[in-house]
Amino acid sequence: MLSPRGVTRARQLLPLRLWPRRSCGDGSIMASMQTTGRRVEVWFPKRLQKELLALQNDPPPGMTLNEKSVQNSITQWIVDMEGAPGTLYEGEKFQLLFKFSSRYPFDSPQVMFTGENIPVHPHVYSNGHICLSILTEDWSPALSVQSVCLSIISMLSSCKEKRRPPDNSFYVRTCNKNPKKTKWWYHGLKLHSPPVWCFPTYLGQDDTC
Repeated sequence: MLSPRGVTRARQLLPLRLWPRRSCGDGSIMASMQTTGRRVEVWFPKRLQKELLALQNDPPPGMTLNEKSVQNSITQWIVDMEGAPGTLYEGEKFQLLFKFSSRYPFDSPQVMFTGENIPVHPHVYSNGHICLSILTEDWSPALSVQSVCLSIISMLSSCKEKRRPPDNSFYVRTCNKNPKKTKWWYHGLKLHSPPVWCFPTYLGQDDTC
């Protein structure tokens, strides 16, 4: 709230509080969530809760769940990552952003690098978008957050040269903020090969990066 003199008064964010309501036929849990003093109804898939615990208790090598990122929402995670020893990224620190829709795990998560340090890699655009088929057409409900983390670790570890995708400048100027809105074309070994070409599904000033 702004005072007459334009001074901003910060509101204290209340801790996340959950009140389980009932189990549902699809394996989800209906709960209430209270933040900033009001209560709202939210769906928490049991699958997502299970994966969150797995990532906390047994994370992939070099990966750590950022606990602060899940205090207010279970549908958006930040995973801290450190480059594997003996690779081009040894000792470098990165952050991965995971966003989950209500259709997860039937719908793949939105995954991208975020923060100040975006790895320089032939499959990673400077805005954090990742060209990796497991995030789009090769996604399966049998896969998990752990699977995605391991694929990204492998992708970085196998890199032989630090460079951006050849169409980085054009893509970053014209893409949608959501990497899942991009139609990716792959060739060769789809898990780790750069696309022949990338183009956004649609363009617009409000949706570009």
